[in-house]
Amino acid sequence: MASTLPQRWVGAWAAQPLREALCVHGEQAERFTGEALAHLTARIAQELAHEGVAAGDRVVWEAAISSEAIVSALAVIRLGAVLVPVATFQSDLERQRVLDDVDPVVALATKRPGVGDKVRHRTAGLLNTAVAEVELDCAQGDDLAFIIYTSGTTGVPKGAMVSHANVAAQASMIIDSWGITPEDRLLSALPLFHVHGLIVALMISLGAGAGVVVADRFDAGAFTDLLGVEAITTTYLVPTMLQRIAENSLLRALSPLRLAVSGSAPLPKDLFEAVEAHSGQRILERYGMTETLLTISNPLDGERRAGTVGLALPGVELRLPADGEEAELFVKSPTVFQGYWNKPEATAEVLADGWMRSGDIVRLDAKGYVVVCGRSKELIISGGFNVYPSEIEDLLRGVAGIADVAVVGVASERWGEAVVAYVVGDDFDEAQARLQMAELVSPYKRPQEYRKIAELPRNALGKLQRHLLRGP
Repeated sequence: MASTLPQRWVGAWAAQPLREALCVHGEQAERFTGEALAHLTARIAQELAHEGVAAGDRVVWEAAISSEAIVSALAVIRLGAVLVPVATFQSDLERQRVLDDVDPVVALATKRPGVGDKVRHRTAGLLNTAVAEVELDCAQGDDLAFIIYTSGTTGVPKGAMVSHANVAAQASMIIDSWGITPEDRLLSALPLFHVHGLIVALMISLGAGAGVVVADRFDAGAFTDLLGVEAITTTYLVPTMLQRIAENSLLRALSPLRLAVSGSAPLPKDLFEAVEAHSGQRILERYGMTETLLTISNPLDGERRAGTVGLALPGVELRLPADGEEAELFVKSPTVFQGYWNKPEATAEVLADGWMRSGDIVRLDAKGYVVVCGRSKELIISGGFNVYPSEIEDLLRGVAGIADVAVVGVASERWGEAVVAYVVGDDFDEAQARLQMAELVSPYKRPQEYRKIAELPRNALGKLQRHLLRGP
């Protein structure tokens, strides 16, 4: 069996050279067979080598969803260089921080050049060049494959170092646990600057020999149309995508799928139940971090429990709380990252003896499935009692008129922190919410204030940026 992800790709492309391996939907659909991908990625790798990129060198890559960008990213990995994804919407300041941190040999930007005089930028033309051949697919397990900057919901993002061994282990876990085969066709509209869209959806699916269809943007109608047009069997989503599909009464389109996975943010129980009620599809929710890749998943075969992220994937060890208790989750896995680039102190804060401290507070449900209660830094301590925002948010979503909600702690002289709910919903009735919460939770957990807001702040992966809500 191939030991690295690029070796998996090459093996899959050689096994079915004339079968469509990749389709990129933008203004038009661009399609590539396995044979074409093998040829194009080799040519681009040769051109990069001609420009001075060697194995182990960092290549900053603007994660545009285009044929050239995607094929170029695959080429970087085949060459043995280290791919450093950046979002297309980054500010010049944010991009300069990455460039200064990783000191790349070259930056690949298809929409706009990066900044920084010391870096040479390629903006186009990589698909049209032919130079001398170089050795490909030779990276070893300990070699770095990616430096992926954490999503940065708080503070300055850090570059997580992910090795070829990490992604090879992840590929084996996902392909085996979710039953990914060459008969599958995956549809993804996830951003490619993050683990979910880039590694799990795109690169691991290609490594399984599955066909991959990538949409350059998410629109509920267009996305669900593609499910049928492209004969899709699997799709990976974030909860906000599922919410948009539900709001447009399109959940039935999910019915034919073999597998629909949700991640990157908590999936509300009511949305899980709505999807099942309208499509018969029980969403498979899973858990992961940039620093650990995916480590916990509901089962492919077996009960998928709403409100949980499931059980440890094969090869993963979890340090979990005792029954009935809540505690921080620690993870040990062959997928755990190698540390933060140029930040040994930050690495030591979260990684020791192979164990990664997640920062997530979890508990076990009645069947031993992991339930994520919230981030340890999001814990609200009100009057000396612990309040986990996700618990209160789940209950508030059952109140009529609430379309979306976020609970935060706000400084209070009396309580230390007061529980405050930010509510989205034109028909929200505060009096009704207070009555229902009085029946459901202890007094210290009830929001002391409700604040209406047009929209909750979320990042590109749909994660709530809770720190932006904390205020007076």
